[in-house]
Amino acid sequence: MSPSTSTETGSSAALTFGVQLPTGLAGAHRPASYTWADRVIRVAVEAEQLGFHEVGCSDHLSSTHLAREKWEKPPEYFEPLVTLTAVAARTSVVRLAAGALVLPLREPVLLAKQVATLDRLSDGRMTLSVGSGPHRDEFEAVLPSLKDAGRSRLTRESIECLRGLFTERLTSFSGNYRHFQNVELYPKPVQTPLPIYSSGNTEAAIRRAGELCDGWLADRVGPDEVRHGRKRVAEYARRAHRNPDSIHTSLHVVVALGETVMLARERFRRSVPARDARAAVTGLDPYLDGNLVGTPDQVCAKLEAFAEAGLDHLSGSFVGNTIDELLDQLRLFADHVLPVFTDRAA
Repeated sequence: MSPSTSTETGSSAALTFGVQLPTGLAGAHRPASYTWADRVIRVAVEAEQLGFHEVGCSDHLSSTHLAREKWEKPPEYFEPLVTLTAVAARTSVVRLAAGALVLPLREPVLLAKQVATLDRLSDGRMTLSVGSGPHRDEFEAVLPSLKDAGRSRLTRESIECLRGLFTERLTSFSGNYRHFQNVELYPKPVQTPLPIYSSGNTEAAIRRAGELCDGWLADRVGPDEVRHGRKRVAEYARRAHRNPDSIHTSLHVVVALGETVMLARERFRRSVPARDARAAVTGLDPYLDGNLVGTPDQVCAKLEAFAEAGLDHLSGSFVGNTIDELLDQLRLFADHVLPVFTDRAA
């Protein structure tokens, strides 16, 4: 997620595109074999060969109450940093996006050591996206001693800790929740700074992006929400005496392509996102509006609107209930969508 710079009011700069690796929900909705290690690596390697800018992993340490109610078998969530280490060994240029990591669940000194090491091993390909996490029950299950803690404050403190650990020789921190003294953490990351994105659509996430981070990662919103969020990020950045143009904008969406609209909708409908609890409540059409579902031409038109709204990077969760279906989606996107936007950089 280190795309070309764009301005607060929008840009026609080339978009970059990432692929979310299939590292979750195995054993529940998807077959247990869906996230066999060789298949996850296969997707990452092919994404690099097809010209995608980035591959990434989502983060859960424990299944949520919602997942337990929804599926009889527990979903298997691969740990993202370990997964990306395996990916780094089999790739050479594609960027590695960890997250959004649920930052309140991670001890910052150990996390900084892991991320800096992976940035070294990958020759500076790491991007770290962080958020407070959407599920309070997961946080309380993993850290019951902190069940009364404010996750937003905990997330902010952890970002401040990471910044110091990545750049200072000796680092100390004393906050409401995070405390350490005279830590000398080496090796440092290759990248200075190592990109940290604030993930989420809440005002707190947008504020962290403007005041502390290198980018904002929104989740399944439309161009108008991207434009409004960017303006809010810029306002917070200026108040913090930071340059708004240095803060990038990324978006996570679900991608379902088809030769016809009906085929794309049917692929989406059969996939995991269509069975999301929000889709059950709101109906499928509103859920479709917040994602990229349609023919390649329709998807390109929507991406043009996102580019005009100032989007720099898009991270796609491509549909597919098998690895072969997912790879077919990647190839279709690479053939018909990537060239429309990447050729602008030439």
